[in-house]
Amino acid sequence: STLVNLLLLPLHPTPPPYDSSSRSRTQHQVASLSIINHKHKPTITQTFYSQPHTLGFNRKMAMKLLYIGAVAASLTNSALAFTVSPDGIKKAGAGVSIKSPGDLSLYDPNEMGLLQGTNNLSDRITNGVAFTIIPPQTIVDSPPAGVEIKVSEHFLEHLDANGDLPLNFAKPQAPAIATVLGRAKLIADDAPGDIEHVVMKLPDGFHYVEGQSLSVIPPGTDAKSGRKNKPRLYSIASTRYGDLLDGNTISLCVRRAEYYDPITGQVDPSKAGVCSNFLCNVQPGDEISVAGPVGKTMLLPEDPTKDVIMIATGTGIAPFRGFMHRLFMENTLARHMFGGSAWLVLGVPVSGGLLYKEEFDSMMRNAEPGQLKIDYAISREMTNTIDGGKLYVQHVIAQNGKEFFERLDNGAVVYFCGLKGMMPSILETMEVVAESQGVVWSDKLKELKNNNQWHVEVY
Repeated sequence: STLVNLLLLPLHPTPPPYDSSSRSRTQHQVASLSIINHKHKPTITQTFYSQPHTLGFNRKMAMKLLYIGAVAASLTNSALAFTVSPDGIKKAGAGVSIKSPGDLSLYDPNEMGLLQGTNNLSDRITNGVAFTIIPPQTIVDSPPAGVEIKVSEHFLEHLDANGDLPLNFAKPQAPAIATVLGRAKLIADDAPGDIEHVVMKLPDGFHYVEGQSLSVIPPGTDAKSGRKNKPRLYSIASTRYGDLLDGNTISLCVRRAEYYDPITGQVDPSKAGVCSNFLCNVQPGDEISVAGPVGKTMLLPEDPTKDVIMIATGTGIAPFRGFMHRLFMENTLARHMFGGSAWLVLGVPVSGGLLYKEEFDSMMRNAEPGQLKIDYAISREMTNTIDGGKLYVQHVIAQNGKEFFERLDNGAVVYFCGLKGMMPSILETMEVVAESQGVVWSDKLKELKNNNQWHVEVY
C-alpha cells in the first residue's frame, strides 16, 4: 500500500555542466521523494535542490534519500504511524510532520516571522511590494495643527558610532590652522583672575566628540631652549556641533595663568603662562595652530541609562559643559535617549566666578523633573556642615555621602576635572564617607576603575 519513488528530474533537458571543484551542479532539481499511503491518504512530497557551491548531489545524498524513503515507508505501514509523539518521530529519524497543514500550529508567522503583531501575512502576499504596515489614512503631507517641529542635529552622530572616535586629525609636528571667531570674559570683575571663552572655526574634516581635548601651539619660541613653544592641552568646552551648531567650530574655557609676586602683590609678566595669555588675548580673525583631537576616556557612557556625576573646579567645567549641552540643550538622539540623571558639583571662590551659570539655569528648565541636579561650592561665601569651614567640592560629596555611594552602587559614572590639587582632599573625603557606609574604600575604588565608572582629568 506504500509507494516510495526516487526520481532524478533535471529542470533542463540537458543537465548543466558539472563543477568538480565544488562537487555540485548549478541550481536544478535533483530529486523528488513522494510517499503515498492509500489507507490514511496523506501525500507528502519533498523536493531537494542543489545550490552552487553549497549542496552537491552525489552518491552519499542518494543513499540518504533512499534511507529516508525506507523509514517513511516503514512508519506509514505501522498502525502507530500517526499516534507516536513528535519527539518520537524525530528520534526515529523520519522527520515527517504529523501536523495538519494551514493551522499555524507548527509555525505562526505573526509570532516568528517578524510581522510586528499585524496578523497580515495574506495581505503581504497579495499586495507584494505595495504592502505597508501604516494605514494609508495616517500618511500626511504636513504635520497636524498644533504639532511643534524641531530641527535635530544628526549629521555628526557617526563620529563615535560602533566604538570609533575621531583622533589626531592633525599632529603637533604638522598642526592645522583654526581661526578665532570670538572671545568673551566669563567671570565678573570682582572674581579673581581672568577666564575667557574662546570660539574658533576648524578646518574642514576636523571633528571631535564631547570629553576630548585639543592641543594649542602658541607662536614664538621658548626663552630657555630657543625652540618652538610646546603644545598645551585644553579640554574642549563644546559639543561636536560647536556653539554655532554647524559642526565646524570648537570652544575652549581658558584661565589666564598669572604669577603674583608675594612681596609686591603685583603680577610678574615674566612668569605669565605663554599659551593661556596668548589665548586670552586673541582677536577675531587671528589664526591659531592646533592639533588633535585626543582623548579616549573622558567620554559620556555608551549606556544612556547610566547616571552621570561631574565634579569640577574652575575651568575644569569645560568638558562638563559639553556633556550638559548634549544631554539637555541640543536636539539630538543622545538627548532624547538619555534616561539617567546628571549631577554637577562646581567649585569656585566667589559667586562672580560661577562659569556658564545662565546656561545651566536654562538646562535646569529643560530637564525632566529630577533629571538634573546642580550644587555650587562657593568657598569664600559658603560654609560646610562638616566642620563649619569654607565649602569646597569635597564637602558637597561628604554632605551627600549616602546618595553619592548609592548612585555609584547603581552604576553611575563619576568624572573629576580641574586643578590636580583638588584630588587629594577628594580622595580623603571619599575614604571617610566609604567607611561611614561600611565600605572598604581601596576595594571600592578598584571596583569603580575596573567597571569604567571612575574618570579623572586634572592639570
